[in-house]
Amino acid sequence: MVVYLIGAGPGDADLITLKAVKILNKADVVFYDYLANDEILNHVPDSAERIYVGKKAGEHYKTQNQINDLIITQARNYENVVRLKGGDPFVFGRGGEEILALMENNIEFEVVPGVTSAIGVPTSLGLPVTHRAVATSVTIVTGHEDPTKDESQVHWDYTADTLVILMGIGNIRENTHEIMKYRDGSTPVCVIENGTLPDEKVIFSTLENISNEDINTPAILIIGDVVELYEDIYNY
Repeated sequence: MVVYLIGAGPGDADLITLKAVKILNKADVVFYDYLANDEILNHVPDSAERIYVGKKAGEHYKTQNQINDLIITQARNYENVVRLKGGDPFVFGRGGEEILALMENNIEFEVVPGVTSAIGVPTSLGLPVTHRAVATSVTIVTGHEDPTKDESQVHWDYTADTLVILMGIGNIRENTHEIMKYRDGSTPVCVIENGTLPDEKVIFSTLENISNEDINTPAILIIGDVVELYEDIYNY
């Protein structure tokens, strides 16, 4: 028995890896997320069981502990169990927590990386998160920390040239207010909704004004001078 943690990529079903497709082709059970494109499930045999365990803001279908227990139960009954996660399993995907649960139960696992939306979404549009003479560093940070933490690990004083925020729309006003303690309010910002999908939407603004825009989830925020460079490319 093996549990495969597979990254489904940023949205477009064609951006999943060939290795992931080969594993899905032999899956007995697939646990899939809210952000995993349903088209990817076309690679799964008709005989395989599909179990939705999605989580999104304000709506958790299963808790993480419940998901862990379900995976362990199915792994004891089937040879090939797939945990299909949006983006990459280890970029705010809680893949590490699931691996620890598998290790505690002596269950073999393999991780198949996915294209994280933090890089894949801007790249697909031609937005370079790094660019010579403009940005030589990038920080990827969550905009929505676990509220049960005793102390926040996000302090917004990051010095990287480009800041990419995932899961940050719900707290965008509070987060940008904190960021402006360290960055000028005129700093360029780009928001990309539904990245790599047909209904993708791009919004340009500044750090002080972006929270006034009409933004829907899922979306990522890119903050820094590379946005100004990309706006020229976007309007070319």
